[in-house]
Amino acid sequence: MTYRLIGDSCTDLDENLKKDDNIKIVPLTLEIGDYQVIDDEKFDQKDFIKRMAESKIGPKSACPSPDAFKEALECDTDMAFVVTLSEHLSGSYQSAEIGKKLYEEEYEKKDILVLSSRSASAGQYRLMLELDKLCKEGLGFEEISKRIIKLRDEMKTYFVLESLDTLRKNGRLSAVSAFIASALNIKPIMGAVDGVIVKKDQQRGMQKALAKMVELAISEAGENTSEKIVCITHINNEERGESVAKLFRDSNKFKDVKVVNGAGVATLYAGDGGIVLAIG
Repeated sequence: MTYRLIGDSCTDLDENLKKDDNIKIVPLTLEIGDYQVIDDEKFDQKDFIKRMAESKIGPKSACPSPDAFKEALECDTDMAFVVTLSEHLSGSYQSAEIGKKLYEEEYEKKDILVLSSRSASAGQYRLMLELDKLCKEGLGFEEISKRIIKLRDEMKTYFVLESLDTLRKNGRLSAVSAFIASALNIKPIMGAVDGVIVKKDQQRGMQKALAKMVELAISEAGENTSEKIVCITHINNEERGESVAKLFRDSNKFKDVKVVNGAGVATLYAGDGGIVLAIG
C-alpha cells in the first residue's frame, strides 16, 4: 500500500528520514516579538538562539493552518499518518484534525490517522521512525494504527533544560523561582504524562541532572526493553547529546539509541543546550 507520513515541524528527524520522499513536514511559525520565522529547512538555529537570549520577550509558536495540513494530505496514496505536538503544548493537533476534514470534504476518502504524540521533538521522532518501519513492511492501515497508538501510549518522554529563562519570559515560571534556580544551579528533570509536562526530579548541575534523567528513564522503561529505541534530541550541543546516548548504550538494555539536533520548535521549547529524549 502507498503511504504518506506527515509531521509538524517539532518532529525532529534524522538525515535518512529527511531525505524520504514519503515524509512531509508542515512548519510552524516561530515568533519573538515582531520577528517571525518559518520553521522549515531554512531555519537558522544559531541566529534564533541569539535572538531568544537578547529578547526580553519570550518566544512563541503559531501552529500550521488547517489548509497547510490539507495540502500535505493532497497526494496519491492509499493512506496517510499525521503526527503532531501534544495538544497540551500547541494547537497543531486540532489544526491537523480540521485539515483532515477539509481534505475529506473535497476528495475521495482515503485512510488517514491524525495522532497527537502526547510528546514533542524526540517523541515525535520515535513515532515517525516506527511509522516508517511499519509502512515499509507493507502492513495495512488498521494494523499500523493499532501498533502506533500502542507505542504512543507506552512511550516515555523526559527533558532537561540548560536555562529556565524561556519559561520565565513566557510567564510559566516566576522571576523569583527562576532566579533561585539559576543562583543555585538547579536543573529540573521534567517528563510528560498524557502529554502534560510534570516535574520528575531536580539536581544541582547539568551533568548530575542528565545522569539522573537517564537513571529515571531506564528505571521507568520496564523490564522488557530489548526492542525499545531511545531517541534523543539535543539543542545545539551534539557533545551533550552523545554523552547522554553513551549512558544508554552502556546500559546494554535497548535495541538502539539515536541522536538528532532539534529544529526550530524544539529550540523554542528546550532552549540552547536542552536535551529531550523519548523511549518506546
